[in-house]
Amino acid sequence: MGKSAEEEHPVKAFGWAARDESGALSPFTFSRRETGDEDVRFKIMYCGICHTDLHRIKNDWGGSNYPLVPGHEIVGIVTDIGSKVKKFKVGDRVGVGCMVGACHSCDNCAADLENYCPKMIRTYNNTYLDGTITYGGYSDHMVANEHYVVRIPDNLPLDAAAPLLCAGITLYSPLKYFKLDKPGMHVGVVGLGGLGHVGVKFAKAFGAKVTVISTSPSKKKEAIEHLGADSFLVSRDPEQMQVTIHFPCFHKKKKKASI
Repeated sequence: MGKSAEEEHPVKAFGWAARDESGALSPFTFSRRETGDEDVRFKIMYCGICHTDLHRIKNDWGGSNYPLVPGHEIVGIVTDIGSKVKKFKVGDRVGVGCMVGACHSCDNCAADLENYCPKMIRTYNNTYLDGTITYGGYSDHMVANEHYVVRIPDNLPLDAAAPLLCAGITLYSPLKYFKLDKPGMHVGVVGLGGLGHVGVKFAKAFGAKVTVISTSPSKKKEAIEHLGADSFLVSRDPEQMQVTIHFPCFHKKKKKASI
């Protein structure tokens, strides 16, 4: 008979887990591994709520394994490091996003595209190298290989940094990859939801002209006055949508993004 989640590893942890497809979360005591030579352990201060978490806890996509501790927009303060860790020290502000492992031997890993690795390990609801289940950031502390840990700048509030580890990179990556990160570019952002508003802010920070395209006229004020978009189109208005849009032809080449 296998060990319980509380007994698998030596370091006790506490979190909130879904036990079934109802989507309800309840207190969950489990365990995390000891700090390995290349590991960074940190106290979790904030964890974003990604819509992926909502799908996973309800098993909307299938493949959810219960108990399931969601959360892959995780930020906190380093409390311990392994003997071979070079990039971090105790007290650093750090984060972990959507993945915590990969094979590190395939072509994708060699190209820093671990998210395309066939053996990529997700931050939660996946099986780690030691055969145990990964648990996410709806918990009190986290341990991960330093390769999958990022530093959070001192001038960026931790609570604001957390969503950048999934929603943020989802928008930042294509803007960089398609070279839309330069002044003078014109970027259209379709939808002003959780991802859309991040896209507007990134594009404006890059110096681009930004047009928000939305089905909701009520979002115009937020887009223009609060987020700094230059123009706003209501996609349900045929007259507004009579504009000429040029779509460049991109090569079918992989880009690095985590969703």
